[in-house]
This record gives sequence, C-alpha cells and structure tokens, in this order.
Amino acid sequence: MSSEPPTPSSDLPTEIVNSLNECPPERLRDVARYAEALAEHKEREDRLEEESDESDSKERPDDLPDDVPAKATITIKEINDNRYYYWQWREGDKIKSKYKGPVTPNE
Repeated sequence: MSSEPPTPSSDLPTEIVNSLNECPPERLRDVARYAEALAEHKEREDRLEEESDESDSKERPDDLPDDVPAKATITIKEINDNRYYYWQWREGDKIKSKYKGPVTPNE
C-alpha cells in the first residue's frame, strides 16, 4: 500500500473531500457502507421508475378500466356452464381478476 493518500475523483465536490479527509478510519468505513447502500437503493428506484414508465407508455386498450394495469390480459372463465371474460394480472405472488363481460355465443 502506498504511503500517499488516495486521489479523489474530480467529480467529488471539494466540501465532501475536505469533510472526508477530516474523518477517522471507522467513520470513513461507515460512510463507505452507507454510500454503497444508498447507491444500490437509488439504482433500484431508477430501475423501477424506468420499468413503470415503459409499462405506462404501452398503449392501453380502449376498454381497459382505469383500475386495471396495462399489463393485464383477457382470460375466459367458465362458471355454471356460462363463459365470462375477465381481465387478469399479477400483483406480487397473487393473481388479480376483474370482470369484463360475458362471452357471446358467436365469438
């Protein structure tokens, strides 16, 4: 290991560099752990926002209710010998459904 202190990135503001230079080693390790965790959190938030923007940008079918996500698909359920359309989507580990209407005989 070099006896010279490390050179900070030119992207770091001078105030932060000066503050870090005054910290004892244990505080610097705490800052490093926090900074790494914060970076991962912000990256995850950015990814989720991007995914949300992508799903929002997909064209919604005209008959899709406001409370049904755009990723929902139409399924047919048979109940008491009658067939019905349902919007269906996944929320976490659960599958959600919302009634759309009856399947007409000529379809």
